[in-house]
Amino acid sequence: MDALNWHYIGLEAVLPPLVALIVALPFWLKEQPIFGNLAGSAILFGAAFALIMREHVQLDRAIMRCFEEGMVCFPHPPAFTRYAIYGFIALAEVILLFLLSLEVERRLRLRGYDPQWR
Repeated sequence: MDALNWHYIGLEAVLPPLVALIVALPFWLKEQPIFGNLAGSAILFGAAFALIMREHVQLDRAIMRCFEEGMVCFPHPPAFTRYAIYGFIALAEVILLFLLSLEVERRLRLRGYDPQWR
């Protein structure tokens, strides 16, 4: 309760972006970037929400154990900070997903032109 769970923070930084990319790429290649971005964003924010809820349950259990022992204890860092870390990671991943979508869309658009006309 006195430290961040770096394992799950690392998990959020690696696994959801890969899954979101795998889901969004077919939409992007079919020239449907909005649907690809929506699907990828849903995966990224959904994973962040799931990890925030997991963190909430862990903190709630730890605080209840303290109450049962007759003590009052507070998590360090506070719960909001822990939740904000997951939220900001997800937001940064969504921004990167959108930027990658723009690059894929640009390459698809230029694919039909001769290199000398680009």
